Amino acid sequence: MSSLPLAVRDSATMLRRNLLHARRYPSLTLNLLLTPIMLLLLFVYIFGDVMSAGIGDGADRSDYIAYLVPGILLMTIGGTVVGTAVSVSNDMTEGIIARFRTMAIHRGSVLVGHVVGSVLQAMLSVVLVGVVAVAIGFRSTDAGVLEWLAAFGLLVLFAMALTWVAVGMGLISPNAEAASNNALPMILLPLLSSAFVPVDAMPGWFQPIAEYQPFTPAIETLRGLLLGTEIGNNGWLAVTWCLGLAVLGYFWSVSKFNRDPR
Repeated sequence: MSSLPLAVRDSATMLRRNLLHARRYPSLTLNLLLTPIMLLLLFVYIFGDVMSAGIGDGADRSDYIAYLVPGILLMTIGGTVVGTAVSVSNDMTEGIIARFRTMAIHRGSVLVGHVVGSVLQAMLSVVLVGVVAVAIGFRSTDAGVLEWLAAFGLLVLFAMALTWVAVGMGLISPNAEAASNNALPMILLPLLSSAFVPVDAMPGWFQPIAEYQPFTPAIETLRGLLLGTEIGNNGWLAVTWCLGLAVLGYFWSVSKFNRDPR
């Protein structure tokens, strides 16, 4: 069998393996999924009236729901890929990778299975959080078919980029606990972005931290696509961040995986 069909076949097998693991051990995925849902409900029903004042004069809770949801969707992706880092670390420390290395399988299929499985889980998590958002009042009346397709493409691209970075974090971690800690920025960065309040409403010294990071341009782009707000340069910045992180994470992960003796 030639190299490409072999790679596709083995990658599909590894993808099935990772999806079966996620189905048999759903507690990690559920814990990571509950965090954005709880934040969504908390900021809407507890802080919604207060936080809405920060997005403009005359804004109310319904306006804040529309503002908040794009950030929560990207936060969901950030939380989901933490599970990828933990899963990769478990594979590296439990001996299964050493067994795979002795088998006649395509070497890169192990990583590809993790990445594709993580992206699929992230998209499923986004859909579930989106359902909750619609149930509490989120509406996207300004988005047409092209805007929805672009928004979905951005979410997939963002998930792929963060997943490759998470794979690298899992490979350098000696155990699952360390992998979870190393991937913590995936959860913290959205909290320091424009997900909850506009960058202009933040203290001056903090604005560069919120502005010059990957989550803020992605959130503003998604917000523009779904709500019809101004995107400006955020679209190009978001795509650049995604491609840059994906390439960096890919080469980092492949290099570490090929050198790791485990």
